[in-house]
Amino acid sequence: MTTTAAIRLTPRIAVVMVLSAFLGIVAFFWPFVVAPGKFGSNYAPPLIFGVLLVLVLCVVLSEIAEGGIDSKALAMLGVLSAVNAALRPLGAGTAGIETVFFILVLAGRVYGPGFGFTLGCTSLFASALITGGVGPWMPYQMFGCAFVGMLAGFLPRATGRREVLMLAVYGSLSGYLFGFLLNLSFWPFSLDPNSSIAYLPGLPFTEQWQRYIAFDVATSLGWDTGRAVTNLVCILLAGPAVLTTFRRAARKARFRAPVRFAEPRTADSEPT
Repeated sequence: MTTTAAIRLTPRIAVVMVLSAFLGIVAFFWPFVVAPGKFGSNYAPPLIFGVLLVLVLCVVLSEIAEGGIDSKALAMLGVLSAVNAALRPLGAGTAGIETVFFILVLAGRVYGPGFGFTLGCTSLFASALITGGVGPWMPYQMFGCAFVGMLAGFLPRATGRREVLMLAVYGSLSGYLFGFLLNLSFWPFSLDPNSSIAYLPGLPFTEQWQRYIAFDVATSLGWDTGRAVTNLVCILLAGPAVLTTFRRAARKARFRAPVRFAEPRTADSEPT
């Protein structure tokens, strides 16, 4: 078995997650939906969407906590969130090297998409508090990592070296995906409007998209490549051992196993 769902995805939770994913996509791609200045100021759209993302994340996490997570999964979530929060400062800020993603990918793979989504949120929130990285960008980072962890739980079945290679390739691609999404949140404000790669309200979608692709390649490709290579190397080197450890912990924890209470023995029932 390749996954052990630590968080039960009920139909209600699944619907909430789908709706939150849709809102998250809208929040990231807002430059193609809402032009700056439509909400009273140029900086209002990302702030408004950031607040909405926080509210949506609170709803999703409350739904999961209410009906889909038990004490053992919650303890695992706390441990891995703390590990990721401690790992992130070791690499972030140096040529795009970020060590937070490979644990997120492997945990999402073993414990399922619901756990991966939640771990992405809590890991970035905890690390932001530790490093002082709290700001309007934090909801976007949390949602981006939530996507990375959730999609890892939906990867197809595989075993052995094929599984590790698949996860390594996915981890590498997710490094680019994360940077691609995060750049969308601030692209309209980062360049002179006269630049050929700057956001220009009113342009057709195809031309706007071409400008963003050029912006992402010119300003973020090197950084994202560092993240992608880090994910690839970490998963290839540490992936087999970490996957084994996670699965051993899942077998011992027996997530969502039914609890049965045996009647106490009486004196009459004890063997003579």
